Amino acid sequence: MQNARKVPADLASNLDVSRETIEKLEHYASLVVKWQRSVNLVAKSTIPDLWTRHIWDSAQLAPLVMAQKTANAPLRILDIGSGAGFPGLVLSILTDAEVHLVESDQKKCIFMNNVIRECGLTARIHNVRLETLDDQKADIVTARALASMDKLMALLDGQLRPGLRCLFLKGRNVHEELATLSDNANLRWQLHPSLTQQDAFVVDLTAIS
Repeated sequence: MQNARKVPADLASNLDVSRETIEKLEHYASLVVKWQRSVNLVAKSTIPDLWTRHIWDSAQLAPLVMAQKTANAPLRILDIGSGAGFPGLVLSILTDAEVHLVESDQKKCIFMNNVIRECGLTARIHNVRLETLDDQKADIVTARALASMDKLMALLDGQLRPGLRCLFLKGRNVHEELATLSDNANLRWQLHPSLTQQDAFVVDLTAIS
């Protein structure tokens, strides 16, 4: 069982970030453990494995985000259905992207704002339903354990535009979910094997028109 408040040594080496960044991740983890006692942030059974199940699972998106970085303005990430901030807040800690998190649950938004304040992050919370959110002109959309692929794309109808990239953390049913999009010629995608689960993937999807 992992110490939920301290980064495991093997993950620290995989992350390859500064001690200051590690300390922010550790503080974030400690806040999840603390708030979980009164707010249902994540499944209680996953707390002992918090670093692998939630933080490292989210962190695996950082290299994909950073590979898209240019010398111009920082990337804008729209993290939808953010819940406890996975993967959005992890990406705010690990990258210089401008992160916007969308969550309709007020208690979870209060928690995320607390993390932002205590960790000194610049992320912004939108306490609304995604369907009501104005076009955020995002470069990348992220989501984790939110909805099936067809429902995700329907929810994102107001945000889609050519060049928008989506990074979705998905489980074993990903192929069946992607089959529902096979007739959509305006989307292209590839799969990256998950670094945390053998039967899981990152769907790397781009809107082309």
